[in-house]
Amino acid sequence: MKEQQTDIFSEIIKVPADYDMLCILGPTASGKTKFAVECAKKITDAHLNNSQGRLLIAEIISADSRQVYRGMDIGTGKDLEDYAGVPYHLIDIVAAGEKYNVFKYKQDFQKVYNEIVARGAFPVLCGGSGLYIEAVCTGYELKEVAPNPGLREELEKKEMPELIKMLTELKARNGSEPHNNTDFDSKKRVIRAIEIETSAAAEIPDKNGLTDVSGYSTEKKYVGIKMKVKYIGLNPERDVRNALIDKRLQQRLEDGMVDEVKKLLDSGIKAEDLIYYGLEYKFVTQYIMGKLSFGEMKEKLSIAIHQFAKRQMTWFRGMERRGIKIEWLKV
Repeated sequence: MKEQQTDIFSEIIKVPADYDMLCILGPTASGKTKFAVECAKKITDAHLNNSQGRLLIAEIISADSRQVYRGMDIGTGKDLEDYAGVPYHLIDIVAAGEKYNVFKYKQDFQKVYNEIVARGAFPVLCGGSGLYIEAVCTGYELKEVAPNPGLREELEKKEMPELIKMLTELKARNGSEPHNNTDFDSKKRVIRAIEIETSAAAEIPDKNGLTDVSGYSTEKKYVGIKMKVKYIGLNPERDVRNALIDKRLQQRLEDGMVDEVKKLLDSGIKAEDLIYYGLEYKFVTQYIMGKLSFGEMKEKLSIAIHQFAKRQMTWFRGMERRGIKIEWLKV
């Protein structure tokens, strides 16, 4: 890997000359943040004394759908110390308990991107939320789907198994891509997903269109910033990835992840809202509520994170099928 990194870094320092942005992506626990920080440092160091006598500073833009929330630090793996002085953006921008979606992210991204470019810096996008990455890098139109009170009232009367069956059938009919977050984490999430898919079905979307429970649909219509992006993906071997996930989960538990969730609940955030965020916040909240033992929580959470990593890779492979070239590195 060291030889591979040496070769890739020699390429990365040339990226600002040919591209508008560098994007580092990969599944959870693949080491994206540390690698992106190293890339940013290499770019900055390489341009300390460029021909124009101007320092080109590389800045990182996070593409993580949960690191936007303040107070959700351990469970989302912010690891802010890893940035080691490299400027970062779109982390800790929303209060925990609020709902944030890709439509809002795209707006926030465009503002930050424009500011970085305006001051002569170079943006490095880093994250595992493939939906967010594709939305901002491709410039697909995002159209918000309004709530449907009548449909919601009807769906509230149904039990979860029936709702999940409805959602699965709608997704199959629409040709929807799986979302980065688990659609089935809560009844509220499933109902919203059905609402989105129902709207998409009514419009007969392109088979390559994307849908998301956050409240929007995308179409193959270009709008917004047009960028030339260099994509680099980190893809550990499956056994390595699984070991990294298990090790990191254990470390997060030892670092106080349960206490973090208790603090969020004590601050007035509803348990349902934390469960909505999925993964760590779903299962730890259920443990605190007495619905799971500690052992059950840890086991279910581990399984869910492994499944999540697989879904992330499914999304990235879908990006490649949609014409995005990703240079993969083994780590």
